[in-house]
Amino acid sequence: MTLKSIELSSFKSFGKKSVVNFTTPVTAIVGPNGSGKSNIVEAIRFVLGEQSMKSLRGKGGVDLIFKGSKSMSQANRASVTITFDNKDKIFSFTNSGLGVSLDYDEVTVTREVYADGANKYLINGTEVRLKDINDLLASVNIGSSGHHIISQGEADRVLNANSRDRRGMIEDALGLKVYQFRIKETERKLDKTVLNMKEVSAMRREVVPHLNFLKKQVEKLERAREMREELGSLYKDYLSKESAYIKHETARLHHKRRIIDENLLSLDERIESINKNKDTKESVLNFKEALNQKELYMSGLRARKDELSRKLGRVEGSIDSIMRGINRAPEIKEDTISKEAWQSFADDLESCIDEANRTEVISELKDIFSRIKNRLGSIRVTSNKDEVNNAKEELKREYLELESVREGIVTDIELITKEEEDVLVSIGIIRAEEKEFENENRDSEKVVYELLSQKNVLNSDLHSISFEEEKLAQIKNAFDFEMNEAGALVGREVLGFNNIEVDGANIIRTSQDESRRKIERIKIKLEDAGALGGGDLLKEYEDTKERDIFLEKELNDLQKSIESLRTLIVDLKETLDTEFKQGVEKINKQFQDFFSLMFGGGSAFLSVTMEHKKSRKKDELEEVSEDSEDDNELGFERGIEINVTLPQKKVKDLHMLSGGERSLTSIALLFAISQVNPPPFLVLDETDAALDEANSRKYGNMIENLSSCSQLIVVTHNRETMSRAQVLYGVTMDIMGASKLLSIKLDDATVYAK
Repeated sequence: MTLKSIELSSFKSFGKKSVVNFTTPVTAIVGPNGSGKSNIVEAIRFVLGEQSMKSLRGKGGVDLIFKGSKSMSQANRASVTITFDNKDKIFSFTNSGLGVSLDYDEVTVTREVYADGANKYLINGTEVRLKDINDLLASVNIGSSGHHIISQGEADRVLNANSRDRRGMIEDALGLKVYQFRIKETERKLDKTVLNMKEVSAMRREVVPHLNFLKKQVEKLERAREMREELGSLYKDYLSKESAYIKHETARLHHKRRIIDENLLSLDERIESINKNKDTKESVLNFKEALNQKELYMSGLRARKDELSRKLGRVEGSIDSIMRGINRAPEIKEDTISKEAWQSFADDLESCIDEANRTEVISELKDIFSRIKNRLGSIRVTSNKDEVNNAKEELKREYLELESVREGIVTDIELITKEEEDVLVSIGIIRAEEKEFENENRDSEKVVYELLSQKNVLNSDLHSISFEEEKLAQIKNAFDFEMNEAGALVGREVLGFNNIEVDGANIIRTSQDESRRKIERIKIKLEDAGALGGGDLLKEYEDTKERDIFLEKELNDLQKSIESLRTLIVDLKETLDTEFKQGVEKINKQFQDFFSLMFGGGSAFLSVTMEHKKSRKKDELEEVSEDSEDDNELGFERGIEINVTLPQKKVKDLHMLSGGERSLTSIALLFAISQVNPPPFLVLDETDAALDEANSRKYGNMIENLSSCSQLIVVTHNRETMSRAQVLYGVTMDIMGASKLLSIKLDDATVYAK
């Protein structure tokens, strides 16, 4: 894993976006004082999670934001993004449920700061917490103590730090922060588990007294168990018989109702059939009414016949009168007849016609009489024989016509007579049928009356059945109530009475009533024993008992968890202690080598000390396990002291070293630490400022050695140091008042260094 680049945007003096690429083992950053080269180092601190504003040379977040210049406006936020090569996929989280994927060839970490001091952290563009940033960096040996970033002041800090802080720096440099994170996380889990155990213990202390009370109540219920069993037996016997009785009665009444319904249906069908036939006879009555109409018609025929007979008589009388007059006419013997003789004949004949007219005659006769009178008028004035004879013949013809009229009347009378005979026959038939209908109707009414009487009897029986059914329904409702009551008092198992075979026809109601009284007596005993409602009490007892068992199990599980967590903490601390000791031994070997190289001899080593914890700050004290048998855990903690001996010079304390000696000592120690557990990259910010030319060469040699293990970013003014870099970045302040980056190739850097 290597550092690929860092991007600054509106961070401190970098008003514009600026990118520094780290493509070689050693990259040097140079520039005049005040140009902003140290701001690159602070940007690295910032993006890696530095929380101390003092370390970032500011008082608040606003001091980290570009403040603007004459030609550039002030920014409202600053951001820094650092990019790591992740082709070997060594980045990881202890919390796998974070939801940030690291399966990329590059991993970017971004931090943004706003004018109000708010910070925003991102990993691969996903917003995360500062804790997640620290967790991620710890997985690649980049700790929060900043051992991988060494400035001139930081180099001296390791010498000025107290033994406890120095121990923290060593642990961070050795990559032991992972164990510390796990220890702290486990301790938090332990504290939470202990708190849960206290809460569960408190809950169990509340449950136990109530459980004891419920237990006594359950014992009372147990004493009532025998009575409940007896009650259950009685209920089973009673309910089985009651159920059988209800089923039997229901079936009996249903069968009886079905038979009655069938009989009623049959009676209704017979009555309907009779009434239907009765309706047919009524149609005969309607025909009888038609007979009455025929009789009226018959009366009309008779009246017409009588009228025609009267007319016939009048016609015949008139004809006889006329014929008598004609017969009295004088015989024509001569060619001429005296006028007086024909006048007399005409007068006689006209007198006969007038007599006939005085009676009511039909229209045909009136026409004939009119023609005769006209003819008589001519007779009165003639005496010619031929004319008289002609007139006489003509009168005879008129007579014959009158005779034809008479015959027509006679024919009409005969037809009416025949029609009267037919009507009389029809009247006879209808009267016979009427009499027959009356006889049959009397018989039908008698049958219907008998059927209706039977129907009334059946309806009365049906009413009785309905009354019995209502009474049975009351018994059924009481049975349902008793069944529910039995289930509540004795238990649902009492409903198994359905499996008992009982003959419902042999159930005696008085025996059932006696069983019911026995049940009531036992119920009263159970009430006196306080057994009613026992189901709820027993359920509460079982629930409380289950809760007590659950809480007891929880306590056991929590106790095991506490023991397991304490064991894990002890194991982690032992592992931390072992690796710390081994790491100190390795550092001492490298420290001695680098120290001898820098000073040309002498000795240097780190020693582990023990300190009382009371010397620690109050807010840093941690609760110690009561079960710990380690004296160090009870009141002591480890620290680190630095011991040096200069060649040809007696020095008993670090404070007695000169500034240059302190600088060389701190560099030797920091390089030794870096050699033991090399960080992915190492930032050296003017750590060579106090070195002379000879020591600068030694410093340059050590840089080359370190570059084989870690990627180096060196901020320097030292030409010797510059000559060991492959790429130089120059930082200048442009005319707009913002820092500007210039890259210099190696050949140019070599010329510049010389």
